[in-house]
Amino acid sequence: MALFDLKVLNSALDELQAEKGISRDSVVEAIATALAAAYRREYGKRGQIIRATFNPETGDLEFRQAKIVVDDTLVRKEDEEPISEEDHRSRFNPEQHIMLEDARRIKKDAELDEEISFPLETQEEFGRIAAQAAKQVVMQKIREAERSSIISEYGEREGEIVTGHVQRFERGNLFIDLGRATAILPYDEQIPGERYRQGERVRALLLRVDEGVRGTFIRLSRSHPRFLTKLFEAEVPEMAQGIVEVKGVVREPGSRAKIAVFSNDDHIDPVGSLVGQRGVRVAVVTSELGGEKIDVVEWSQNTGDFVKEALKPAQVLGIELTEEENRAVVTVTEDQQSLAIGRGGQNVRLAARLTGWKIDIRSMGGDQVGGEEVKEEKKEVGPEEVAEVSEEVVEESPAETSADESTPKETA
Repeated sequence: MALFDLKVLNSALDELQAEKGISRDSVVEAIATALAAAYRREYGKRGQIIRATFNPETGDLEFRQAKIVVDDTLVRKEDEEPISEEDHRSRFNPEQHIMLEDARRIKKDAELDEEISFPLETQEEFGRIAAQAAKQVVMQKIREAERSSIISEYGEREGEIVTGHVQRFERGNLFIDLGRATAILPYDEQIPGERYRQGERVRALLLRVDEGVRGTFIRLSRSHPRFLTKLFEAEVPEMAQGIVEVKGVVREPGSRAKIAVFSNDDHIDPVGSLVGQRGVRVAVVTSELGGEKIDVVEWSQNTGDFVKEALKPAQVLGIELTEEENRAVVTVTEDQQSLAIGRGGQNVRLAARLTGWKIDIRSMGGDQVGGEEVKEEKKEVGPEEVAEVSEEVVEESPAETSADESTPKETA
């Protein structure tokens, strides 16, 4: 007896296979399993093993009860003594088990642990229940396929820039429509001061794809240092070609950032490559980041030279390094002191984080200011997020501790 509209069902199966990549056989098998469970729930007895067979071409549906062949060594009878600690046999259940001698009356070559099946009557009222069970299975398969597709597509794009439109706001978080999926831009991953309107176009870094009980979550970020790096990669051909490398990035999102670069070609100026003619390239990135000021500095293996570069735009007169304490005492003129320190200590703070050295600023008059140590923000040092831009994994210092490396780092 056909319980489904076969034309509609087969059309759905073909569509699932063509668009979602789900095979017909897997859906039919899932439908049969769901129908067996529905039958057992509505008409079965406790402990029964129900199997269902469904033919999507003819619509034929058959139910059978399965029993496992056992003997006295595998089960104990109802009239036996209570089970002992040494006897781990299960109790004989006539709805689940059939004794070997009885099974061989039905099938001469029956063996232990084999399943013997018996046909069950298809109930008249089962059509509606079956149709609903099949519908639920198909919908579940669609959800699983979409989830798998999202993980496959966006999981491979982690660390890249994606573009979407603001869908809605919820407790400070932004939900971004990426086309095939919806991503979340958490409040703490947004650039402070930025405001968005519904439907507005947004670019962000695809931070990671998480699969949870409630579904798949795509997490975005606009405040992550890697976002700054990827924006420059899109504007600077020398970076795409591997000539210019980014050795480190530090940011105070929406306010200021420092990026250290190095050229593998002596004829290519790494700083000039990122800045561009008349500052065009860096201006594009600054505009995308809402006016965030960006200092592009040249990386050097020489710690003293690198610390001087990191403190730009301030001009440094001299530097004393104490490797045991990982500390640099920098001398500047009085008129350069405020520039070296920056508003609220921002310039020296970013320089310390970029170089990994504690930096003290001292004017020529002898006044010493600073003592800035490397302070890493929590979201920049998560173990799953730490990676150097040059694709070498770099271990960051724990949050809110002084760095002890002499080379710059970038969290990715």
